[in-house]
Amino acid sequence: MRIGELAARAGTSVKTIRYYDRVGVLRPAERGASGYRLYGEDALERYRFVRAAQAVGLRLGEIREVIALRDRGETPCGFVVDLIGRRAAELDARIAELQALRDELRRLDRRARRLDPRRCDPGLVCHVIDAGT
Repeated sequence: MRIGELAARAGTSVKTIRYYDRVGVLRPAERGASGYRLYGEDALERYRFVRAAQAVGLRLGEIREVIALRDRGETPCGFVVDLIGRRAAELDARIAELQALRDELRRLDRRARRLDPRRCDPGLVCHVIDAGT
């Protein structure tokens, strides 16, 4: 199938297919006599794998590594399990950061509700967000 058909069947754009081709997560397309890229059914399956891997938080470079393992005939499961564990740990850290930020915003909100705008120090940009507090 030509690139436009692959994109249509995958529910994406030709630009995305070309990008995935360029970064190495799709096998390089063969070229027909007319010079058009020609893809097999395996390209659609690989595209779907890439999207599923992205949906669980894997980055394209990591996905490329998983695909390279499979293309060498190796089973990538152990590598994928390690990636998933690392991504979960990164999310835990990010969640903790976001919770701390939420707590700080709530503290600022409570503080702001007690402040009197008429007593605002003209030397500060905003006394709600005061770098000195």
